[in-house]
Amino acid sequence: MPAGLRENREFGARPERAQRCKADVCRLMPLAFAGKVRQTDDAKSEDRPDNHRLTALDSGRLCCWGLTMRPDHSGSLARAGAFSADEREAVYRAIETRRDVRSEFLSDPVPDDVIGRLLAAAHHAPSVGFMQPWNFIVVRDAGIREQVWEAFSRANAEAAEMFSGAQQSAYRSLKLEGIRTAPVGICVTCDPDRCGDVVLGRTHNRRMDSYSTVCAVQNLWLAARAEGIGVGWVSIFHEADLKNVLGVPDRVEIVAWLCLGYVDRLYGEPELAIKGWRQRLPLEELVFADRWGGGE
Repeated sequence: MPAGLRENREFGARPERAQRCKADVCRLMPLAFAGKVRQTDDAKSEDRPDNHRLTALDSGRLCCWGLTMRPDHSGSLARAGAFSADEREAVYRAIETRRDVRSEFLSDPVPDDVIGRLLAAAHHAPSVGFMQPWNFIVVRDAGIREQVWEAFSRANAEAAEMFSGAQQSAYRSLKLEGIRTAPVGICVTCDPDRCGDVVLGRTHNRRMDSYSTVCAVQNLWLAARAEGIGVGWVSIFHEADLKNVLGVPDRVEIVAWLCLGYVDRLYGEPELAIKGWRQRLPLEELVFADRWGGGE
């Protein structure tokens, strides 16, 4: 076992409902994942979703700003408060022990219901104007993953030449992906046209849809940690190469290629820190009071 690795213990998790917003109409869409959805008081037994299916609801449809909006008839806000101590500890543990996994993937297949739970977690991320600009391409096909690896390999050779001396040697020694060893790859994309040109909250910062998609990536990553699944984010590739392999439209942005697979060991600290590439900065050096540099 490589130095710095430790056992990975699984958290419990539960599935949630998911929604998807499209440019011309936004409707509740089914996502395949295990677990039953809480039934409303007036729902009929024959309307209950089974363990692998969600059905669209007749009411409560939400649409993008500027299209159709339906008022909230729920009648009240849901009760909110602090989590229990154990729940709070589990959330922080997931955050603090999340790692960018490259070499520790097991060959065990990841079941569809688990993938569904991870995608549902991603789909519950916050998004500007509730535009939900993400799409997820789940890739299990070994041939396609090989083409993705080839795109990475070409770009990685270029990246190595951007460094020099000892840093270049250190770069070449790092394993920066698990594209072929992880049993699942997920390409996460951002559709800037999901809700038209003028989007609530994106009027003055056109990158907000991309930032929203990164929130979906983080949700997926933390949920994966709770499931005992490692995630590695691969960013070293020419976007056009990946679009060509996956058939992604030109107007759609590729935000991430994620390698997913079960793990039973993780590094106790970020791998790049353990291998001497870079260390975590002290938080107190990054926090200012009231204005830039405030408190210095």
